[in-house]
Amino acid sequence: MKAWLLDQPGLNHLHLGETERPTPKAGELLIKVEAVALNPVDYKVGTNGNPNWSYPHILGVDLVGEVVEVGSSIANIITGSRVAVHTSLGKNGGFAEYAVVDARACAVVPPDVSDEAAAAILCAGMTAYEAVMQKLNTRDKETILIHAGAGGVGGYAIQLAKKLGLKVFTTASPDNFDWVKALGADVAIDYNTEDVTERIMEETDGRGVDLILNTVGRDVATADLDRLAFSGQLAYIAGPPDTSNVKGFTLSPSIHEVALGAAHASEDERAIRNLAYMAEELMKLLEAGELNDLVTDVLPFDRLKDGLEQLQTRKVRGKLIVRVRD
Repeated sequence: MKAWLLDQPGLNHLHLGETERPTPKAGELLIKVEAVALNPVDYKVGTNGNPNWSYPHILGVDLVGEVVEVGSSIANIITGSRVAVHTSLGKNGGFAEYAVVDARACAVVPPDVSDEAAAAILCAGMTAYEAVMQKLNTRDKETILIHAGAGGVGGYAIQLAKKLGLKVFTTASPDNFDWVKALGADVAIDYNTEDVTERIMEETDGRGVDLILNTVGRDVATADLDRLAFSGQLAYIAGPPDTSNVKGFTLSPSIHEVALGAAHASEDERAIRNLAYMAEELMKLLEAGELNDLVTDVLPFDRLKDGLEQLQTRKVRGKLIVRVRD
């Protein structure tokens, strides 16, 4: 089969080549891959490598395709099913014509949801879903700050937060203000030229926001502590905040880590099956027309590396998808 092969850490060592088609073991499915989503985690782990990998390694955490072979002990998914799955970083991924995946993490794709849309909502959509719908306690809350609203995680989080009736603040560049507001953001803040903390305090009469989803990094997550209301909650995906300067029994914040990959690594049955559940819930929203899939470009398979390089610029709006097959 054709696959994008990483000979050693570093995207300059990524090339399109031929390799042996894998065989599923008990509890696994062999997928004929139709479409994959590109995510920042793909180029990050491709750059840094993983001590558990053997090379050449196949990247790609999100894929959609047809089940063509079923390992033993599988009862809920049959050959011919079209499935979407967020895969384990520790194993070969979906940047190939065929991939072996954990059946427990697979969600069956509804007939009216396209391959591209189903692939798009996996890593980014599920991260947003876990943060907004499962980690943060949104009951009786009024406001949320979502960083990088023009990105995949931010774009889905904006939509989910608005469905819950929250007032949404988001950071973005001015070129993306119309985009994030179309998704449901109430207030867009230019993180390049504005003091985000001052703007949040102005907009909330000095109280701060009830909830924050940080998709940027540890330093910004630390600054977010000054943007939280009393007993506010901060969910992060790219590094925890430094809470050493928060005096005990004052702000009383709650901090939440969101890490899809940790579900696979934990080998916890319920956590792995929750990956499928979140994908199913998001695809129901897609099917009902209640969620924008955020797909902004679809590339052919031979341009996959170009797409990863675009992502590295951190200027991509929405989601990039690659069609593995015409």
